[in-house]
Amino acid sequence: MKKLKILLLVLFLTNAVFADNPFKGTTAVIISEFIYKPHDVLFPSCHASTITETREGLIAAWFGGTEERNQDVCIYLSSNINREWSKPVMVADGVQEGKRYPCWNPVLFTKDNGEIVLYYKVGPNPQSWWGLFKTSIDNGKTWSPATMIPDSLLGPIKNKPIRLPNGKILYPTSFESSKEWNIYLESSDQNLKNWRKISIDNNQLNSIQPTILTYKNGSVQILCRSKNKNINESWSKDGGQTWSPLVPTKLPNNNSGIDAVTLTDGRQILVFNPIVKGRNKLAIAVSNDGLNWNAAVLLENDQDPGAEFSYPAVIQSKNGLIHVTYTWNRKLIKHVVIDPSILKNKPIVNGNWPEE
Repeated sequence: MKKLKILLLVLFLTNAVFADNPFKGTTAVIISEFIYKPHDVLFPSCHASTITETREGLIAAWFGGTEERNQDVCIYLSSNINREWSKPVMVADGVQEGKRYPCWNPVLFTKDNGEIVLYYKVGPNPQSWWGLFKTSIDNGKTWSPATMIPDSLLGPIKNKPIRLPNGKILYPTSFESSKEWNIYLESSDQNLKNWRKISIDNNQLNSIQPTILTYKNGSVQILCRSKNKNINESWSKDGGQTWSPLVPTKLPNNNSGIDAVTLTDGRQILVFNPIVKGRNKLAIAVSNDGLNWNAAVLLENDQDPGAEFSYPAVIQSKNGLIHVTYTWNRKLIKHVVIDPSILKNKPIVNGNWPEE
């Protein structure tokens, strides 16, 4: 009996250790930094970052103000040249016809000709906001006046668009009402003209904020945030023109934003909260086929359930490195650089992040 009690105690302690010893994979992290310091800005709160590569380096943007939904929330931007982030500057506000509204969810995108597009939302809330964009021909130093996206379309809701083989831009989009959430897609040409909507059967799943992945066989996949505790997905076999009904994956979702990118070697990178409740853990997963995902990097793992690491954005720069930005406790924007050539990974089984 004494031996049995000792054995049970050992098993209990071992499980307790493993529960607090998740696989981290941080050997692939080569830079982890904050884009700005608190004393460099006037806004106390920030959220929803975005990042893109320019001819000179990188630029990142986010919304900042007193707090989300306040009328003083504007879009701020910082440039990274020679590995140094510039002091953030305000590049868009919510002043419309003499009234001031909060700004939301900027999305940066670099067109084929090097022109940078800044998409963003303005409005009192996500149920009634509208989409606008500005362009820059000098790597984000100056910006055109804002243009309203036509035909009541919204542009990319949170995550970056992609360029299709035919040259058109495909936007991951969604709409939130008080009763339901729905994802769909939009497209335009490279001149940001000829916008149109592409519908998707949401299959009665409440989903928003899709992100787009592409495959060498021509398939296109979207993954999206949901209310059903799983990341949902849909597939297209004709270059994004028609889509399969939305279905749940085995990957968990805590009703918070995700982002993903297709690497030049064909691997898929997903940044998400690997939990169904809270936002105190943030991770990177990798896949070859978009169906089977492996744990790659645990970016944040705070034992305080009130901590928040959320709304990631991810790109691959021309030198092959992965750049991730995300909200850090609603106070700062963090930038992490990953070398995909040295990623170590472990399988994610039934949506559970693996142990060390």
